[in-house]
Amino acid sequence: MTRASKAAKTAASVKIKQIGSLIGCTDKQRACVRGLGLRKLNQVVERQDTPMVRGMINKVPHLVAVVE
Repeated sequence: MTRASKAAKTAASVKIKQIGSLIGCTDKQRACVRGLGLRKLNQVVERQDTPMVRGMINKVPHLVAVVE
């Protein structure tokens, strides 16, 4: 792998915003949101765009949104 391809892989990131409250959510949903690093409503975090992060986003689509 060359340096350019390594840099391109690490440069891919996704911004995630919490749009829903955790009140009334299951423990698994709460764990997914916390695992993404979100603590407050309308908070935005930036994470690497990996299949694991995308899977966590897909588990709680009603609580988070991907910000472009």
